[in-house]
Amino acid sequence: MDVAPRGDATRDEATNGAGAPLFDRDLEGLPPELRWREWMLRVEAVIFASAEPVTRETLARVVGRDCSLDLLIDDLQEELRGRPYELVAVAGGWQHRTRARFADTIRAAAPPTRGPASALSEFEAMVLMAVAYFQPITRGDLSKIFGREVSRDTIGTLRGAGFLASGPRSPTPGAPYSYVTTKQFLAAFGLQSLRDLPDIEALEDAGLLSKAYGEADAPEGETVEDRFP
Repeated sequence: MDVAPRGDATRDEATNGAGAPLFDRDLEGLPPELRWREWMLRVEAVIFASAEPVTRETLARVVGRDCSLDLLIDDLQEELRGRPYELVAVAGGWQHRTRARFADTIRAAAPPTRGPASALSEFEAMVLMAVAYFQPITRGDLSKIFGREVSRDTIGTLRGAGFLASGPRSPTPGAPYSYVTTKQFLAAFGLQSLRDLPDIEALEDAGLLSKAYGEADAPEGETVEDRFP
C-alpha cells in the first residue's frame, strides 16, 4: 500500500485513522472572501437541518478556529432580511423561524397542528409561568401561590410537553422534588434565557402573578429579579 510521506500530506489528504478525510474547518486553501462565504453556508445548513436551537459550541465545529461566529451570524441575518424567515437567538442557540407577519398566511394555507404551548389550559399556563419565575419550586409551594391544589396531572402535562423537569429536592420535610423549566420552554416561548421573561412587576400589576410569594421565599436581601441577573 502506498503511503504519502507525512511531510507531504495536505489538510484534505489527512485522515481520521479510518480512511475518511478529516473535516476541513479552516479552509486555508480558499481566498478570504470565499472562505467566509463557505462558513456562512455551513452554519446556515446546520441550523436549517436542526429541529432544535443550535448552540455556539456546535457551530464552532464547522468553521475555522479564528472565525467570529457573532459576525458571521450578523451577516446571515442581514442576508435573510428580505426573506419570510429569519435567524433568531433562542434557548441558548440559533434557530430558523418564520417571521411573525406571515403567521396568518401559513394558517390560511394549512391549519397547523397544535403545538404543546397552544394546547395548554389557562391554569396550566399560569402554573408554568409561576415555575418560570420562582424556580426551583415544589408542587406544594405552587399550590400556596394559587390557593388551590396544583395536581400531579397538571405537573405531568407540563412535563409531557417538555416544559418542566425535576429540580433539586426541597429541604422541607419529606424532601419533595422541585421543578424547573427546560430549554424547550425557552424555545417554545421565544426566549434566549430566563432573563428575557417579562417584568414581574408588570405581571403583578395585571393581576397575573403574585410577587409576594417569591420574595418571601427568597434568601434575605434577594428579590425575585435577583434570581435572573
